This record gives sequence, structure tokens and C-alpha cells, in this order.
Amino acid sequence: MFDLTLIGIGTGNPDHLTLQAIKAINQAQVILIPRKGEGKADLAELRLAICRDVLTNPATRIVEFDLPVRDETILDYKARVEDWHDRIAAVWSAAIGDAARVALLVWGDPSLYDSTLRIAARLVPDERVTVVPGVTSIHALTAAHGIALNEIGAPFVVTTGRRLRDEGFPAGVDTAVVMLDGECSFQSIDPAGVTIWWGAYVGMAEQVIVAGPLSEVGARIVSLRAAERARHGWIMDIYLLRRG
Repeated sequence: MFDLTLIGIGTGNPDHLTLQAIKAINQAQVILIPRKGEGKADLAELRLAICRDVLTNPATRIVEFDLPVRDETILDYKARVEDWHDRIAAVWSAAIGDAARVALLVWGDPSLYDSTLRIAARLVPDERVTVVPGVTSIHALTAAHGIALNEIGAPFVVTTGRRLRDEGFPAGVDTAVVMLDGECSFQSIDPAGVTIWWGAYVGMAEQVIVAGPLSEVGARIVSLRAAERARHGWIMDIYLLRRG
């Protein structure tokens, strides 16, 4: 049995690391680094660069592993994700070996739209998992645009592109943060009276941001997103929509 620390590392900027995160990195015997395929090699490199910058413990080993891909032949979405998580857990187990203290560097924060905790539950009891919080892409987005996440006394919703596309603008709120959107699902809603604050690679040197009335800048964001993805081979983006 091993202890697992999930370390939020922010959105790719080494300055996002907290002192707690640096301490946790240096306490690990093994640090797992996922490889997500040739097109996303720089995601692994960013994690490795963080380790080169802050890792001072010579006894800590870095172990890279290939991340399995989802089986798209499984039609049910939830079943497809559960199968994927099972296979990731098996890969983790093989990579960990007999290490007693293991760490995994998690993009953003492990608590928000991230499956690392669910995968960890397949291998480690809750009491043996420690979470080190990190800067989320939401924080990086609002900081990049210099805006507040919510209006005075008002709630907001964090949702996915899939839900926005299928269900429209969330009911009961005027502010929605949309993550995990590979299709620019804001195109599916009525743009009248809606403002968008969009960003890709937020917090990183490659950061690109656009803001304005959705009716005026929506098409520009679609085009820019496609160009940036082609240039880098991958893209991570997020946006905030506000009505009124």
C-alpha cells in the first residue's frame, strides 16, 4: 500500500506553484508524469520542467507513463469513461511499483472537472490520499481579463460544453463558466445580450484571450481557436458567459 499526493500545479505557469506544492514534490519517492501522445508532448514537458525547477530531493524518481485513450466503440458516455479510468488505474499501478510515497502533478486543481481523485479511489483508500490545491483555469481566466467571477450577491454555474450545447444557458443564473468544450458550444445559444470572456492556454506564455459581445466576437473565437490548436497540436481553453 502507498500514500498518494495529488498536487495541483496551476495552468502551466511554474509561478502558480504554492510552497505546499513544492514541499510535496520533494517528499515523494516517485512522481508520475503522464504522456498523452505525440501531439501533446509539451504537456508532459511542462510537468518535467516544473520538476527540474523545484525538485531538490535526489532520491525522488520521475516515472513517465503512456496515458490510455478512451475506447470510442463503447457508446454509453459514462461506461466509456469508467472503462478508461479502470485502464488508467492499471497503468498507474504498474508505474508505481513498490514506492511508498507517490505524487502526481495535476493540471489546475484536482477538485474541479478532473478525474484524478476518481481514478485514485480505485487504488488507494481515501485516508491515504492527500490533495494539494492549485490555481484553476477559472482563476487564471478571470485574472487574465481582470474581471470578477460573480456579480454582487449573485450565483454562477460552472458547466461543460456538452451541457451548454444540449441544455442551453443554465437556468437561474446570469453567469456561466464553461469548461471541457471542444466544439465552441457557445454557438448553440442565442447571443443576444450575452458577453463572453474567452481564453486559451490561460496563465501560460502562449495565452490568448478575447472578450466582447458574443454576437460580435463569437466567430472570431471559433477561427482563432482552430488556428491555435493547429499551431500547438493541442488546446486548453475556457470561457465565461454573462447575460445582461
